[in-house]
Amino acid sequence: MNEENIISSSNARLIEPTEELAAEFFAMAEEYKAAGSDRYKSALENFPQYLEQVSNYARGIKLNTDRVPASEFWLVDGGKIVARSELRHRLNPALEHEGGHIGYDVRPSERRKGYGTLVLKLTLEKAGDLGLDKVFLTCDTENSASAKIIEKNGGKFAGEAISKKSGKQISRYWIEI
Repeated sequence: MNEENIISSSNARLIEPTEELAAEFFAMAEEYKAAGSDRYKSALENFPQYLEQVSNYARGIKLNTDRVPASEFWLVDGGKIVARSELRHRLNPALEHEGGHIGYDVRPSERRKGYGTLVLKLTLEKAGDLGLDKVFLTCDTENSASAKIIEKNGGKFAGEAISKKSGKQISRYWIEI
């Protein structure tokens, strides 16, 4: 099916994390775990604490020294969490190199359906609501799917760099809102 058809027929919406979708979040986290990623390990271990941390980060309280205020969103379609995004309210020196204002991921079983493009589009709207007029994003250069998502949302290539975390080459983009 054409990605544009999926997006236009989707009833997906971007929401703030909620306790009501705990079982659905656990299912998504387990799917990532089965795919070899432990990105939601802390949430699986203590979901209420995870939600509290998400709320604190959005309000800029109890931040680790390397963190900036950030809002997390879930893209939900038909009651299923299909993607997640994080909108960092500002950049610090580390994020100016890698990471940028927005990070997003799409549930493994929901990839190649247009949800990546949609979650970024809706998160860009949230960035505009915060008063940001442009945002910085990065992705691994080898991740052509993410690069296409960024470019579909107006991303202008701003060069490459080497990740200080992974040592891999990363592509850097700016999107004007």
